[in-house]
Amino acid sequence: MNEAETRAEHIDPALTAAGWGVVEGSRIRREFPITPGRIEGRGRRGKALTADYVLEYRNTRLAVVEAKAWNEALTLGVAQAKNYAGKLSIRFTYATNGKGIYEIDMCPGQCGQSGQQCPLEREVPAYPTPVELWARTFAVPNLWRDRFAAVPFEDKGGSHPGRYYQDIAVERVMEAIAADRQRILLTLATGTGKTFIAFQVAWKLFQSRWNLSSTSSDTGYVERRPRILFLADRNILADQAYNAFSVFPEDAMVRIAPDDIARKGKVPKNGSLFFTIFQTFMVDPAAPNASVNTVNPV
Repeated sequence: MNEAETRAEHIDPALTAAGWGVVEGSRIRREFPITPGRIEGRGRRGKALTADYVLEYRNTRLAVVEAKAWNEALTLGVAQAKNYAGKLSIRFTYATNGKGIYEIDMCPGQCGQSGQQCPLEREVPAYPTPVELWARTFAVPNLWRDRFAAVPFEDKGGSHPGRYYQDIAVERVMEAIAADRQRILLTLATGTGKTFIAFQVAWKLFQSRWNLSSTSSDTGYVERRPRILFLADRNILADQAYNAFSVFPEDAMVRIAPDDIARKGKVPKNGSLFFTIFQTFMVDPAAPNASVNTVNPV
């Protein structure tokens, strides 16, 4: 029995029996593209990385499954399973030949009450259900994690999916916000899609109605859209970002010209996303009545 037959006759039914693709909010992603392959020059690329299965629940990737043919050793796909899970920053990964299931828990350091070092590897009788795997991945409940997860990535109907590292960057930012961290710094190289990442973060904040009152126990949560400031160092970049955010409602976006605040004498607040350049908030200290323009961004 070859790999395709093993998947169709044994692996797919086992995943379905565990509720994947059946439980509401769960999904089986087959032949999941990770990277298109290293660019080798002259229009050629190296071998693409593709996971046999990625299991998703509540718009979150929870596990990788690497399949091998029925007659292959159960652990033959372990190295690939670990590699793919590492690249996708997924905690749980599985290797299978259809006869057995080998689970690897990729979490760093010590796991659970046992104190054993990760990764933990073991053979299991069945795949965990979506609810079980969610609970194992996120042991401590968090309201904002759940609300952010309920908002899928905006990929324009599947025509503009994110690269795997962009999705990871967005997820890390959302985790930090859900944990009420006050400062978050992402360092990315030129051309890696910083505007795309900023867009996805803003999209999840906007759609979930996160705002600063949600982090204050004194005032209580106020149901409203956030106010988000996008700063660039050149007008052309601010314009590009404004255009890249075009799927947001038109009345939610405000393009602030560098002299707008000084000319109008006030900071615009009639929107949710504000785009401008750093110079908008600069002031000549020698000027009469000089003051720094400020805006409450969120």
